[in-house]
Amino acid sequence: MGLLDFARNIGTKLFGNEEEAPEKITQHIEDNNPGVSDLKVEVKDGVATLSGQADSAEAREKAILMTGNTEGIESVVDNISAPESTEEVSYYEVQSGDSLWKIAEKTLGNGADYEKIFEANREVIIDPDKIFPGQKLRIPAAA
Repeated sequence: MGLLDFARNIGTKLFGNEEEAPEKITQHIEDNNPGVSDLKVEVKDGVATLSGQADSAEAREKAILMTGNTEGIESVVDNISAPESTEEVSYYEVQSGDSLWKIAEKTLGNGADYEKIFEANREVIIDPDKIFPGQKLRIPAAA
């Protein structure tokens, strides 16, 4: 996945200053358990570098999104080892006025498929009614 860019001034507020960011981001990922072990997080000037071992490509992607969708992080460097993905996944940046239903209509062709987007991002968005502009989400391939 490499380096992903995010909006630094939006997202889930996990830390007050950059010194506490690695511990708070690590705790956030581990508490929501996307399947990454030996996780190490470094943060410098809004750039988070992640390393560790993921059980799957999906787990790696979720850890990256959980980190990048955090206020104070503007990009994520991915050094997480993971098996190759067999699933086609794209990414979507939430726009003002979006809901999961609207995103599903735009990306999957059917608003009723919003649950697929929620399931693909369960650790990232926790509550389907609480998404925010600038947040990045995984979009599974249309079935």
